Amino acid sequence: RQPLSPCVAGERLCSTEEATAGSGTYTRHGFIFSSLAGCLERRNEDSELPVVSVVRDSESQLLPNVGAVVTCKVCSINSRFAKVHILYVGSTPLKSTFRGTIRREDIRATEKDKVEVYKSFRPSDIVLAKVISLGDAQSNYLLSTAENELGVVVARSEAGVQMVPISWCEMQCPRTHTKEFRKVARVQPQFLQM
Repeated sequence: RQPLSPCVAGERLCSTEEATAGSGTYTRHGFIFSSLAGCLERRNEDSELPVVSVVRDSESQLLPNVGAVVTCKVCSINSRFAKVHILYVGSTPLKSTFRGTIRREDIRATEKDKVEVYKSFRPSDIVLAKVISLGDAQSNYLLSTAENELGVVVARSEAGVQMVPISWCEMQCPRTHTKEFRKVARVQPQFLQM
C-alpha cells in the first residue's frame, strides 16, 4: 500500500493502462476518474495492474443526519429548550462539535405540555438524543429525547458525584442521596460502551 493522497470528485487519476478502476472511481475515454472526494488508494493485488480506488475520509465526512442517535453535552437551558454540543454520532467521536437544540415539546413523547426543561436536563449532563431536523440559520440541529431509550445517561450531582438513575424521571447522588429530576434514558446495551 502506498500512502493515501487526497483527491476531489471528478479528478482524473490515471490512465486505464496504468491501473484498474476500483471502488469510488469510474472510467471514461481510457482514464480513471474519482467519483467522490476522499483519498486515493493504490493496491497491488494479484493482477498485473494495481487497483486504484478512492476511500472517503469517514471522520471528516461524518455529520449528524436525520434519524441518527447522537451523544451530546448540555451547555445551557431555559424554559423553552436546552442547548447542547453534539460530541458523537452513534459511537464515532466528531472532530468538531455541532450545536443542537432540544425543544421542550421534543423532550418526552407524552404529557408534552407538562414538561419542564430544568426538570429534564442540567448543564454538563450527557444526553442521548435523536436528530429530527437539520435546524435553522444558526446551524443548530433539532434533537428529540422523546423515546424511552433517549435522555440523560450521565449526570453529576451538586456534590460532583456521578448520579444513579432511580426512575424514568429521577437520578440520585450516591454520596448525599439527594434526588434530582431528569429525563432519564433507559440505556440500551449497545450504547453502554461509550
